[in-house]
Amino acid sequence: MTSGLSDIARELYVTPLAEFIAARNARAADASDSTLAAEIRALKKPSVAAWIVNVFAQERASQLEEALHLADELREAQEDLDARALAQLGRDRRALTNRLAAAAAELAGTRGERVTASTREAVQQTITAAFFDPVAAVAVASGRLIRELEPSGVFDEGADALVGGGAPELPDTAAAPRDEVKARRERREAERALRAAEQSRERAVRDAASADRSLRAASLRVEELDRRERELEAELVSIRRDATRAQAALEEADAEQAARARSVEDAEAAVEHARRGIEDPPGT
Repeated sequence: MTSGLSDIARELYVTPLAEFIAARNARAADASDSTLAAEIRALKKPSVAAWIVNVFAQERASQLEEALHLADELREAQEDLDARALAQLGRDRRALTNRLAAAAAELAGTRGERVTASTREAVQQTITAAFFDPVAAVAVASGRLIRELEPSGVFDEGADALVGGGAPELPDTAAAPRDEVKARRERREAERALRAAEQSRERAVRDAASADRSLRAASLRVEELDRRERELEAELVSIRRDATRAQAALEEADAEQAARARSVEDAEAAVEHARRGIEDPPGT
C-alpha cells in the first residue's frame, strides 16, 4: 500500500537536510501515481530551524504535547483575562520554550547538524509562536514545518501554508478535551469568586474592627464628657453658693460702709461745732 502524501512528507522532513532533495526525488520516482509523484516533487526543502523542529516534533512528541497543552491554557487565560494565571503561564512558557529549544538543538546535534546561536533562537521563536497561535501550534505539531515562525506572526493563510504535504490536523494529544477546558475555566471562575469573597470578608472584618474602635473611642469620649459635666455641675453649685455668700457679704459691707459714713459725718459736724465754740466763745 502506497503511503499518503502527508506520511511521505513526514518521513522526508526529518531526512538529513543534505539528503532531502535526493530522497524527495527518489520517493517521487517510486510513486505509481503521477499526481502523487508531482505532489512529492513540489515539497519544499525545510529551513534548518524548521527541520530541527520537525525532528523534535516526531521524536519528542510527549515534550511537545506538554508545550502545546500549556499553549492552550495560555490562550484560555488571555481570553478570560485571568491576570494571575496569565502571569504564571507566561513564566512557565518562557522556561519551557528554553528547555524545548535546548533539547531540540541537542537532538539535531546527535544527527550531525550544526546548530548556530541564530538557528537555536529561530527554533525557540518557532516553538513560542505555537504558544500564541493555534494555527502555528498545528503546524509545529505536524512535524512537516517548512520554515521557522515568528511569535508575532499572523497566520491567516492557515497551517497548510506553513507545512508540506497537505493541511495538517491537530493531534489529539495537543489539545485538552472539551470538558477539561470547561472544567479549568469553571475552576478559575470559582477561584476568582472565592478570592472576591475572601477580599470582601477581609474588608468587612477591617471595617468592623474600625467601627469597633470608633465605638470604643466614642464611648470613652461620652464617659469623659459625662464626668466633666458632673464636675462642672458640682463646680457651678459651689460657685452659686459662693456667689450668694459674696452677695450677702457685699450687702453687709455696703450697710457697714453707709453706717461708717454717717459716723464720719456726725464726727465732722461735732468737730465743726466745737471749732465754732472756740472761735466765738459765749458772751463775746
